[in-house]
Amino acid sequence: MESLRKMTQATTRLQKPVLVLNASYEPINICAARRALVLVLKGIASAEEVTSHAVHSSRKSLRVPSVIRLLEYRRIPHQTRALSRKNIMMRDRYTCQYCAKLMPAGELTLDHVIPRSRAGESAWENLVACCHPCNNRKGSRTPEEAGMKLARQPKPFSLHTSRHLMRLLGKGEEQWRKYLFF
Repeated sequence: MESLRKMTQATTRLQKPVLVLNASYEPINICAARRALVLVLKGIASAEEVTSHAVHSSRKSLRVPSVIRLLEYRRIPHQTRALSRKNIMMRDRYTCQYCAKLMPAGELTLDHVIPRSRAGESAWENLVACCHPCNNRKGSRTPEEAGMKLARQPKPFSLHTSRHLMRLLGKGEEQWRKYLFF
């Protein structure tokens, strides 16, 4: 039982967010600690900040990074994010866009502002994070018809959105602050 608990803790640590910096120290992304470790071990990145936790192999012990920096500069093209449930949830900050409750992703669903039954598209501008009670209440109606109001008008994921999310995640990560320009 104890070994199972330790394995679960280790898995959780490897899922923690890690700030990714370009070679110029510009924040460009967030990845899981597992991916960050792979980038460091392959020599693609270096750990700029580390946590107190370590990952052990038979020959080596490596501290889990909190911030990594790519060793070669990567030109980042104008970023467009794929339309996905995860990206909609991140854009809407895991908050129901009708009742404004912050919830775990598993308790949220996606809602088509203009219902699909009325030719509403699956697009950034028509999808929002929504809790199950609000989604059921809205049904196949528009928010206006259901007497509901959107907290924020849905927009595509942008560079501004991405940087804002990095700052939000960074509030709880003391080691990130000097890289996120608070």
